[in-house]
Amino acid sequence: MVKKLLLVALAAAGIAFARKKLQESKAEKTLWAEATDQLP
Repeated sequence: MVKKLLLVALAAAGIAFARKKLQESKAEKTLWAEATDQLP
């Protein structure tokens, strides 16, 4: 029982970490695109 609970908590933490990294990456790509955008 305790092992299952620990596994679920670990999985949730892993998902939260991955989601945060994905959002940071997306934000950085957007910022980079704005910085290197060609002027009309």
